[in-house]
Amino acid sequence: MNMYSMSLRQGLKSIIQTRNYAAGATIKYGKTATASKPRTAYTSSRISSVRSSTTTPKVVSEATPEATQSSSIGEENSVAKVEKEVKVQPSSTSSKTLTFNDTPVFNMPVQNPNEPINWSDSFFGLGSSSFSREISDILLAPLANEDIEITPDGLLYLPEIKYRRILNRAFGPGGWGLAPRTETLITPTQISREYGLICHGRLIGVARGEQDYFGGDSKVTTALEGCKSNALMRCCKDLGIASELWDPHFIRVWKKKFCDEEFTEHVVTKRKKKMWKLKTRTFEYPYKKA
Repeated sequence: MNMYSMSLRQGLKSIIQTRNYAAGATIKYGKTATASKPRTAYTSSRISSVRSSTTTPKVVSEATPEATQSSSIGEENSVAKVEKEVKVQPSSTSSKTLTFNDTPVFNMPVQNPNEPINWSDSFFGLGSSSFSREISDILLAPLANEDIEITPDGLLYLPEIKYRRILNRAFGPGGWGLAPRTETLITPTQISREYGLICHGRLIGVARGEQDYFGGDSKVTTALEGCKSNALMRCCKDLGIASELWDPHFIRVWKKKFCDEEFTEHVVTKRKKKMWKLKTRTFEYPYKKA
């Protein structure tokens, strides 16, 4: 009897709570609840303020045709106004087209002997005839071992001044020169320009020189000279000067005979790495043999 009474009592309690809740909801959200405080005043006020500032408020009452038409026109005007504001305007700055002056020449004009040659686009004398035996022997002479250098990462090279000495011996001072063929291309970290090598009044080769630089505009002048020297070394390949330095077999034999690859240590950071050097030299500061 006790368990039955408890179950009956709990059931009646649930029925009473449900009835009271329904009655309260009717009073709170029914017609008589207009003067009462809304339960969700925080969210409704926020939503109302946002909607009023961004969209057209809804009309709860029945709208007449005139009101519907005016509302539609207002919405169209608002949309048009927004579309006009967010419309992307075309950029006033046009991107420059980068050219390297490397378009193939199909119809080479005949050079007038009475007019100066414009070496910026002329190929006058290119491949017309070979040089004398005396000049060829100077240009194709094997390099002396003491003239070759090696970079710390193992690349063989001939200093730029020695290219100039070979050209002076072959053609004489004033018998050769470098003619720029394009404008200088300058980026924040690199300079490049195309040059043509002129020997005895005719074009021998064309190459683009490049030079990396750091330190801002104050280093541009020095980088321009390095760019010209780089173009000179590349043009000299067409004359056969220092051709050994591009021969893989020569490189392997020469490095094994005259160079060493050893571990070094940075004096300040203590970092270690492998570096190349000539056997007759020591590592330069800030590196030392580990």
